[in-house]
Amino acid sequence: MLWPMFFLALAFCGIAVLGVLAVRVGLEVRRFSRAVGDSSERITRAAENLERAALPLAARGGRGGRGGRGGGTGGAQDPEGT
Repeated sequence: MLWPMFFLALAFCGIAVLGVLAVRVGLEVRRFSRAVGDSSERITRAAENLERAALPLAARGGRGGRGGRGGGTGGAQDPEGT
């Protein structure tokens, strides 16, 4: 009768350890998903800042930038004809 009780206690301890590990994994997944969400928001803000910073360059159409050959337009004509 001693051995079955011993194995039953051992099985209970094993299940308890698995439960603790499952809780730890769940907490780490929650922390990781929060970090991914924060990083996604930071990337979105950086993309918006980059787009906002590029607007003046896009408005110029790439003309008059460096004074080299071409204007950065690839030879395309201005749609307004200017």
